[in-house]
Formats: sequence, structure tokens, C-alpha cells
Amino acid sequence: MCEPLLAHAEHLFTTRDWTLGRGTPTSAADGWAEVAEALGVGVDRLRRLRQVHGAAVVVAGDAPGAPPEADVIVSARLDLAVAVQAADCVPLLVADTRTGAVAAAHAGWRGLAARVPGTTVSAMAREFGSRSGDLLAAIGPAIGPCCYEVGDDVRQAMVGAAGEHEAAAWFRARSTDGKWMFDTWASARAQLVAAGVPQDQVFVAGLCTMSHPDTFCSYRRDGPPAGRIAGAIKPRMSA
Repeated sequence: MCEPLLAHAEHLFTTRDWTLGRGTPTSAADGWAEVAEALGVGVDRLRRLRQVHGAAVVVAGDAPGAPPEADVIVSARLDLAVAVQAADCVPLLVADTRTGAVAAAHAGWRGLAARVPGTTVSAMAREFGSRSGDLLAAIGPAIGPCCYEVGDDVRQAMVGAAGEHEAAAWFRARSTDGKWMFDTWASARAQLVAAGVPQDQVFVAGLCTMSHPDTFCSYRRDGPPAGRIAGAIKPRMSA
């Protein structure tokens, strides 16, 4: 958990010790029931997404149904929890200290190029009247700049989204093979600050999923058998 968020939202990031972290569940409820219970709701009150590495936004609603295609979900309902999953990508949880609204977002490099962090802030403002200065944001465990080697296509995508000056701070060159080490944590944090969230209200776990095989799932390390970690959140007060 992110301690500064505790007073404003029930939330958690799971580890590979949870059912989701041990591989692909045999049914939709496996693992997610555990997450829902930890947040004090039934699994039928947990809203998830079919994540597609984009920046589409969904507002959590009554009907559970099939998870919609999106990578950001927002809510202000006390009876619902919202969640995303990741296995190296950034799981982002946001809480509004004034209205109680919350958001869960998923952002790999494509999501960061699509400006998911800023889109999340804008969606909370649009749907619940959130002010960026009232938001607390937790950037959960994700692959770190120590391990995330990418090609020039990823760097160029980030330059196209953020500009050369801003994006340059997120990459370190590996001159031996022409690759780049990408800091997704720095990118997510910078995008939140650019969207108006005060820098001291953005909290980064700083835990690399690839570097901690006993604790976190990593697709880059483990390939298709990798499990998933969940980032989940629920309001403590209504908007």
C-alpha cells in the first residue's frame, strides 16, 4: 500500500504470493475474489478492464458484464472497487482527497506514449470535478530503468508524445548495442506533474518487477507463464 493514500482510499498492490501472481487463473473469479475481499467488496462489485495498451477511460457502473476495452477506470462509488493488472507495466492508483473519487490505470510504454497519467487526471476532473492539486497518485511496482531495455522506436514514440526535451530525461543510452534504458516511473511521474498534480503528492514505489523474482511478476523475465500483480482501489468517502 501507499501510506499517504490510506486515509483517503482503500487500496493495494498485490505480489506474486497472491493467486493472480502464480499464473493464469482457471476462472474469472480466481484471484480477483481475493482482491475484492481485501478491499471489503464482493467479487461482483469489483470492476476491471480488458486492457489494450491505450488511453480509453471507463466510469465504473452498475452492470458487471464483460470487462470493457480500456486502460483507465474511474469511480466515486463507495460500493465498488476498481482494478488493473500488470506484469511490468505501470499500475497507477489515484485518490482525490477532496471528493473521494478514485482511479486505477495501466500504462506500459504505449500507454505512456498515449499520455495515460494525464488522461486519468483529466477524466477525474471531467467526471467528478476533481482538482489536480487535490490528487494523490501512487505509481506501483513496475519494471525499472535498471532493466527495461528498449529500442529506438520506443524512444521516438515518447519523443513524439512529450517532445525531445521532456522525453530525454526518461532514457539512458546503452552505447554497446544502441539500445535505451527506459524509466517508466519517471515518465509517469512527470506526466502527472505536468497535469497539475503537485510533485510531493506523487509517490513512486521504486520496486522493479524484473529485479524481485520472489516478490513480483515480470513478463520480460518469465515470458507467457508470468502471473500478474493487481493494483486496486476503492473510495473511503463519496464525491
